[in-house]
Amino acid sequence: MDFMENDQNYFDTEVFEAKHMKKTILRFIRSMGKQKWRLTVVFICIAFYTYFTVMAPLYSADVVDLIWNQMKEAMHTGQHFQITWEFGGRQLFSLLLMFLACDIFYSLQSFLMANFAEKLNLQLRGEISEKLNRLPLSYFDHQQPGAIMSRATNDLEKMSEALQTGLLRLFMAVGTILGSLSIMAYFDGFLTAVFLFFTAISLLAAKAASRKTLCYAARRQDCTGRLNSLIEEAYSGRMLIKAFNREEESLAQIRQAAVELADASEKTDWIINAINPGIRVINRFGQVAVAVLGGVMLLKGHLTPGRFQAFFQYANQAGEPITELSYMINSLQSALASVERVYELLDEEEILPDPEHPACLPALKGHVDFSHIRFGYTPERTLMSDISFSVKEGQKIAIVGATGAGKTTLINLLMRFYEIGGGTILLDGVDTRSLSRAGLRQAFGMVLQDTWLFEGTIAENIAYGKPDASREEIIAAAKAARADFFIRTLPKGYDTVLGSDAETISAGQRQLLTIARVMLCDPAILILDEATSSVDTRTEMEISLAMNTLMKGRTSFVIAHRLSTIVDADLILVMQNGTIIEQGNHKRLLESGGAYAELYNSQFA
Repeated sequence: MDFMENDQNYFDTEVFEAKHMKKTILRFIRSMGKQKWRLTVVFICIAFYTYFTVMAPLYSADVVDLIWNQMKEAMHTGQHFQITWEFGGRQLFSLLLMFLACDIFYSLQSFLMANFAEKLNLQLRGEISEKLNRLPLSYFDHQQPGAIMSRATNDLEKMSEALQTGLLRLFMAVGTILGSLSIMAYFDGFLTAVFLFFTAISLLAAKAASRKTLCYAARRQDCTGRLNSLIEEAYSGRMLIKAFNREEESLAQIRQAAVELADASEKTDWIINAINPGIRVINRFGQVAVAVLGGVMLLKGHLTPGRFQAFFQYANQAGEPITELSYMINSLQSALASVERVYELLDEEEILPDPEHPACLPALKGHVDFSHIRFGYTPERTLMSDISFSVKEGQKIAIVGATGAGKTTLINLLMRFYEIGGGTILLDGVDTRSLSRAGLRQAFGMVLQDTWLFEGTIAENIAYGKPDASREEIIAAAKAARADFFIRTLPKGYDTVLGSDAETISAGQRQLLTIARVMLCDPAILILDEATSSVDTRTEMEISLAMNTLMKGRTSFVIAHRLSTIVDADLILVMQNGTIIEQGNHKRLLESGGAYAELYNSQFA
């Protein structure tokens, strides 16, 4: 096997080191425990592969010497030289079987290691998926989506690749090197010392070149990231770029980043392609020296022809993996750093578990009480210190205030997306912390300002909260949300497939679909976060009529910026800096002449 066939993968790898190497290795070994039988079989195959790889040249020395002696004897006696089954044939067949065994065990260990790596990859990816469902919303507030996705994709792929290449080849290399050097030393210590001298030179050259190459590879990685970022920015903001006539500037930035990437790639590829021949030249000098010295020893009778050729086989078997050890180690170090990042995610603090025996709300009425609620995103920074209000069933509660006042946070506490730091939230007199999260959230229907639709048909998107809904129920919900008409104008109607961004329909139409989704669920409590902000005035009036019908007899929380939509609210909560500074109905708040009155008058001045 040629160990250098994938050198570029090692030179072209950006290397990071794990912060806690020993701890990560021990934990990684524990993670491997579930796949231990596969790994055990891999080790057995490696042991057999190494044994046959090391013993084949040794056996070939005896075979060559046997045939050589037969040739000399035939020449001395004047007989015709031939190889029979007893003299040479059986030995050659045995040697063929040894080489065949090497190939079989190499293929088997490669297959099993790939199977082991992908099973471990799947195992950790499953743990990440489960972990993400147990993480609090606050974790995602401080993490970029790309960074989280990278843990489950790039880091695990790097781990899998390192197991299949770096770790497997490292085990094979160590066994082959130790076995080959032992027999080389047994054949002749002086030739072995000459071989190791040139190998040490090539190792030093490889180490120096590796540092240089990794610097170039890191620069190429940075350039690639910058180019990808500019391209994504240009695509996402293409309308804004065109609106401000910035096409040429944007193109110039992308072109400059592409030139920098090409320059970095050119230097990286050049040094990668130049290293291997340079190292091989040093190894060839070593082989020439061994050949000259071995030839002299052969002529003097200190080496037999069989041992002479076997020594060269061992030199090739040991030389290539020795020069590649540093790259294998670099690959494994980088993989360990990736695994450590995965474990960091798996070790993040989780949400509080649901109660062992959660309470039930068989017939929810919608009575809500906030009693002395305290909350902060971090323990040292309190946002809400003493929030109290009471909502009767069927009431419409509006929450108003400037951006960042805490309106959405209040709803997040009600839904237990965040955990309160003090006080109690009661739903029909039951502490929401005594309910399971699924049971609690099943009582709510949310229409957000951001219209989240998923890849699938329009019917599937409407039935997202009620997958078993019939087509008649879906159509009825769409009609109630004033969405049926535009849906039927689409080429495939309710079976029209939407992409994840749903750019084939307008923002207002997307909002209508999210409203229809909530209408289909028929929840006991509604949460509307500027649900009509993306539609025109006429559509807003139609939706308002549908919403009034939907909200009739249901408790509704409405986050509003346009105060004209909530003048009929039973209770208006005015928030500022996380605190409710005023509460009451529209008429009462206007008469008090406080913050609400000022905000209302500013909108209708």
